Amino acid sequence: MQFISEQGIDDGTVLERNFTFDAIPGILWTLTSESPTPLILLGHTAGLPRMYPRLLARAQHAAAQGYAAATIELPGSGERPRIPGIDRARADLHRVLQAGEQVTDEIVDRLVLPLVDQSVAEWRAVLDALLALPEIVGPVGYSGGVIAIGTRLAVAEPRISAAVLFAGSLVPRATLQEAPQITIPLHVLLQWDDEGNDRQVALNLFDAFGSKDKTLNANMGGHMGVPQHAGEEASRFFARHLG
Repeated sequence: MQFISEQGIDDGTVLERNFTFDAIPGILWTLTSESPTPLILLGHTAGLPRMYPRLLARAQHAAAQGYAAATIELPGSGERPRIPGIDRARADLHRVLQAGEQVTDEIVDRLVLPLVDQSVAEWRAVLDALLALPEIVGPVGYSGGVIAIGTRLAVAEPRISAAVLFAGSLVPRATLQEAPQITIPLHVLLQWDDEGNDRQVALNLFDAFGSKDKTLNANMGGHMGVPQHAGEEASRFFARHLG
């Protein structure tokens, strides 16, 4: 892990550092206090430059709760090399949506599954480097989307103790099949009127999760209309499970 820039935010109480790890760009936010803190991995659905304002707000909220936070760029997004197969699947998705047609499982699989495979491997490698830093200690949480990435990561990575999953992205058939393997506590955020989300598929996925401790926080409104109290509920969830 190579840190390439840093700046203090929130009156210097939080240190924001941009890094690269094996050519993967990322951002780490840590408290400037000397005590090691738990870590929340921040998932997202678009390039880091576009998502930065929202990621920063989430990182600041995590810091206020006493947690470090980190995020990495998605494969094929931002300044990373494009992935032709995913780009073709995305173009097919837009064509189908513009035509008012049904999005097929085949398109969803081609678009999401390669992203899941690569992203989860990268998150696990980056997590190795993050937990080697003296200012970070477990437990680890995951918060955000793409929900298929969060689901696979919760299955594959034993160091993640709890997860807040954002139900607002396409769900491949393989994700529904993996969901029963999850046993960690889950808190799922669902916008009831999300224009880009199949509500029934999101509900089916929540039902399929194998966790005994799982909560669905559903709110009226579109993709960008998440109410403030939904974030507060997620914070209380992490307080219970990360300390």
